[in-house]
Amino acid sequence: MNIQGTLSDESIESIIGHYSQMVYRLAFARVGNKYDADEVFQEVFLRYVRKNPKFNDEEHRKAWLIKVTVNCSKTLMSSMWYSKTQELDEALAIEDENDINLYYELQKLPAKYREVIHLFYYEDMSVEQISNLLGRKCSTVRTQLTRARAMLKDYMKEEDYV
Repeated sequence: MNIQGTLSDESIESIIGHYSQMVYRLAFARVGNKYDADEVFQEVFLRYVRKNPKFNDEEHRKAWLIKVTVNCSKTLMSSMWYSKTQELDEALAIEDENDINLYYELQKLPAKYREVIHLFYYEDMSVEQISNLLGRKCSTVRTQLTRARAMLKDYMKEEDYV
């Protein structure tokens, strides 16, 4: 049973509405700034509209969107243009000081660690789901989660967070 046939304007809007936060947060976790995350977000949903993929269920749709987000982020970060740019110091629209501190500490992590942390904690995916989605062994994902947590702990100690 395919849950999608032809795309209507209403179904596109509802799908974007439902998955927009997930796609944007993952893109932001991968690329590390608002402008590039916006670019990845736009590309993911353009591909969705252009390709009009068929899905077996909502989990299949979610996995497809996550995989395309990861791939678009990788493409952007490996482009020649991206490697020649410098990041702007953006003012965050986060009100809670703990959220701001966590954001800056997460940005210190390498992209592969930010990615698994995001999928595990923010998207509530299991190690096995992350492994299947990213094409990594379960043991690799577990190791990356452990290393990311240890790095975050060290960063937080260095900054004397309470």
